[in-house]
Amino acid sequence: MPHSYGTRARTRHMFAKKFRQHGPIKLSQYLMNVKVGDYVDIFADPSVHKGMPHKHYHGRTGIVFNVTKSAVGVRVNKPVNGKILEKRIHVRIEHVRPSKCQQEIIARKKSNEAAKKKAKETGEKVELKRHPKAPKEAYFLAAPGGEGAEITTIQPLPFSDLV
Repeated sequence: MPHSYGTRARTRHMFAKKFRQHGPIKLSQYLMNVKVGDYVDIFADPSVHKGMPHKHYHGRTGIVFNVTKSAVGVRVNKPVNGKILEKRIHVRIEHVRPSKCQQEIIARKKSNEAAKKKAKETGEKVELKRHPKAPKEAYFLAAPGGEGAEITTIQPLPFSDLV
């Protein structure tokens, strides 16, 4: 059979709705609040063919640069021949969802500001940098059978050929 190179080639699972997620799009998707500068995830909805992004952009995160009546313009990075190019694409609102990529950063900023404010009031120095997870503390394992129980050591039997 000849090989196909269409725009939707090799998207059998990518452009398929999940189990028990079929049916019409929820109205909240159309009423989603999107502003210029927001981070959004491009996630193509297979039930709407209009304004669908190319399969390469499916699952990518970008920044909104334009908002129109029924679509949004998104800046997305695309690696091409070892370079990273910034692509500007317009995608209908059905194929976009708000990204959670900034949630951890925003939460950390808020907690850092609160810690700085508290440190300023108390007059002590506070460490705001993130550190890698330290290894677990060492500990002694309790002997089986409780305190004072005899510990038996087991040794392998010597090999004997029984043939």
